Amino acid sequence: MPSPTPAPFSDFADIDAFTRIPRVTSVAAGPDGRVVASVDEVDDHGAARRTALWELDPEGLAPARRLTFSSQGEGTPRFSSDGALLFTSRRPAPGEDDPADAAGLWRLPEQGEATLVARTPGGLGLVGVAADGSVLATTSVLAGGALDGDAERRRARGQAKRCAIWHTGMPIRRWDHELGDVSPRLVLVAPDGRVRDLTEDADTLALSGASADLSPDGRTVATTWTERVERGQTRTGLVLIDTRTRERTVVLAADDHQEYGAPVFSPDGSLLAVTRTTVSTPKDTGYAFLEIHRLDGGEPTAVDVGDLTFGGYVWDHGGSLLVTGDLRSSGAVLSVDPGTGRVRTLAEAGVFTSLAPAPDGSLYALRSDVATPARPVRLAPGGERTGLPAPGAVDTLPGRLERVWADVDGVRVGAWLCLPDGASAAAPAPVMLWIHGGPHSSFNAWSWRWCPWLAVARGYAVLMPDPAMSTGYGHAGLNRGWPRRPDVVYGECEALLDQVLERPELDGSRTALLGASFGGFMVSWIAGRTDRFSAVVTHAGSWAMGQQHRTTDAASKKMRVHGLEDEQPEWYRDFSPHQGASRVVTPVLITHGNRDYRVPVSEALRMWWDLVSGWEGPPETMPHRFLQLTDENHWVLTPSNSRVWNETVLAFCDQHLLGAAPIPESLPW
Repeated sequence: MPSPTPAPFSDFADIDAFTRIPRVTSVAAGPDGRVVASVDEVDDHGAARRTALWELDPEGLAPARRLTFSSQGEGTPRFSSDGALLFTSRRPAPGEDDPADAAGLWRLPEQGEATLVARTPGGLGLVGVAADGSVLATTSVLAGGALDGDAERRRARGQAKRCAIWHTGMPIRRWDHELGDVSPRLVLVAPDGRVRDLTEDADTLALSGASADLSPDGRTVATTWTERVERGQTRTGLVLIDTRTRERTVVLAADDHQEYGAPVFSPDGSLLAVTRTTVSTPKDTGYAFLEIHRLDGGEPTAVDVGDLTFGGYVWDHGGSLLVTGDLRSSGAVLSVDPGTGRVRTLAEAGVFTSLAPAPDGSLYALRSDVATPARPVRLAPGGERTGLPAPGAVDTLPGRLERVWADVDGVRVGAWLCLPDGASAAAPAPVMLWIHGGPHSSFNAWSWRWCPWLAVARGYAVLMPDPAMSTGYGHAGLNRGWPRRPDVVYGECEALLDQVLERPELDGSRTALLGASFGGFMVSWIAGRTDRFSAVVTHAGSWAMGQQHRTTDAASKKMRVHGLEDEQPEWYRDFSPHQGASRVVTPVLITHGNRDYRVPVSEALRMWWDLVSGWEGPPETMPHRFLQLTDENHWVLTPSNSRVWNETVLAFCDQHLLGAAPIPESLPW
């Protein structure tokens, strides 16, 4: 029996129900007009999300129909040229009782049951599909090994409970996992399931975090290739791999000033769209440039995307390059003529992701904005937009959304203001100022992790600025305030806050300051320099910058920009938040995940010690709190932990802005 489509959600006061809203995460378009979406749903215990594949009606009339039902979930849907749906899953193969330890590649015909195509001990991740049905996939082998014998080596390592990793250079971590114990590989999976390793000489770093693509004829792979250089730095260039001979050729070499990534072949295989990124310095952030290279030689075509900070691109079936990204606190989709580089706008007023062109000229995508979660849409060749029914719809919001602006030293800075229903001069709403992470990011789309409408449902107004270094305002916007100047960012945020607080329906005597990642660094720094806020919440924020720059998984980039303390003493003296520890008088809530390697938990531990040891009153009167999430990373991903995090953050603000009872010693959620 197909799963019914859940009803639209509207009760933002119910945080547990909010965490259980299905989420559409990607769409794929087939050669015969079919459209399939990946939909995440929460298990009964709130312990994990599982992804299922749903068929969507391209016309937007019929309800979605669920295709897959395994408890292990299915992901990364891609269509083959014959119309079959490929996906990855740990589901047991026919005749097996238990799920596999790693994901395999599966094939689901339009009529019939799914069959297992291939499986490797390190799991398979689907990257590209050629016209002949061969598949480019990612996998891994234990360091120093090969595909042959990898299963036995993994079994022996597990039985011996061996966990040692032998490091010979940097980096050694990425986000929430260790590097160096396995060697990532690219493999070619034939239609009959045979698996060939195309990168047998790859070390543990070369393909770590790689982006790759398979040419339409299946003969060439384009992939990033990373190498170590002096002083702990790395360089990432692009190589081509002949899938028959496995010969590797450097096509775009990195140097001290630029790197390359995100290769995508054109439909005829003659062109390669790539991203060229300049290396950041103390004076300039890294800038991304979109280029189209001819594989038979010649000068590349440089694409001028204007102020768009592009985040992805695909080729349509007619040979144009479709580019999506952030633009002025919203987003857009551009179409690029590969011969001239000429650009025209296909869609705007929303953030578009997961672009999936169809043979008839339509474009399927996920569209989101601050008031709408990602929803599947069809963009017709003439520009008409049609929403496609799918699980996870949101109905009535508990407030309204406004665009606000402020002039700061001649720069027009924008923000989104979420206002609760019922806010008035007679009953003004308390205000939260949120500062986004990055710093190269934007408040332009729906966020499941930081959803302002949960706070709005409690009566708060939420101000979300896009200050200096935000995406979508061109390279000048990215570099304004570089290198990570909290004084510049706060100056722009505070100007916006002061301006909206002139409105009678907002209460300037009850304000809170919240931020995560770079935003967490920002609010920790601000807390030591002003007492204007009633509460401060910092998630995954840096505290002692000399310590964080050396211990983050991105140490090479941080140290290249900021150097040692004696090399940039003014920056460390003025902008490391720990310098203001003795001046923090506002109640602070610290939240942090133990598995966060981008901002290691040592930042939270040191901040917590500095605040607690600096409190001069009786311990029971100390206002600061620390929510430690022992199995989370830079983000709070487990649904049950997400509920705890949201409940705790809002209750902490309720206590200090609304006079609610303090959170008890044992969390009630």
